[in-house]
Amino acid sequence: MRYAVLGTGTAGRTLAAALSSLGHEVVIGTRDPETTLARTEPDAMGNAPFAQWAVNHPLIRLQTFGDAAAHGERILNATAGAASLSALEAAGARQLNGKILLDVANPLDFTHGMPPTLDPVNTDSLGERIQRTFPGARVVKTLNTMNSAVMTEPARVPGEHHVFVSGDDADAKAAAVELLVAFGWPRDGVIDLGDISTARGPEMLLPMWLRLWGALGHTDFNFHIQGARARG
Repeated sequence: MRYAVLGTGTAGRTLAAALSSLGHEVVIGTRDPETTLARTEPDAMGNAPFAQWAVNHPLIRLQTFGDAAAHGERILNATAGAASLSALEAAGARQLNGKILLDVANPLDFTHGMPPTLDPVNTDSLGERIQRTFPGARVVKTLNTMNSAVMTEPARVPGEHHVFVSGDDADAKAAAVELLVAFGWPRDGVIDLGDISTARGPEMLLPMWLRLWGALGHTDFNFHIQGARARG
């Protein structure tokens, strides 16, 4: 399977590396590859420059958002939530049409300082906005309620815990679940919340997640829903 991961930050790198380790052909999308590769300073999260990371992942190519989306049979949006629509517009609606688009981003708003708030929130979600803006894409919201390391290595958190999926397309959600299982998630650890409007719920977990990070002092934690039962 050819995957395009949009975003060169922690989540994008982690997901791309995991997909490559599973034998998929992976490209990472960025707005300007030359600029991304020319950076020599750590990013805002303290990650090493992308060029340094790329040396250790020679099978993963860096392309523009548009070229990456054209190449990928499936798309993962791992861009910063505030920039997601712009990044996907740069990827191009035609390149997204008919493809499964897994959205792991969160609409964090840092304009009022720390901790960030959410925009949109309550009556809308980033997942919904992406689906409305790109109606031909098959959007599935998932993996946005945990640290990126836990996304692809759920055993980092001991015991039972859960990951959520939201989306209008049942087949796209089923494909997303298969990928989650490949990452190590047990099937009964995946909770299907329903259509894409339910993405509001997991996005609104982020303020709680951020405060738990502050209280615990680490990010190797996740949510366990006691009494959860699979549908059907």
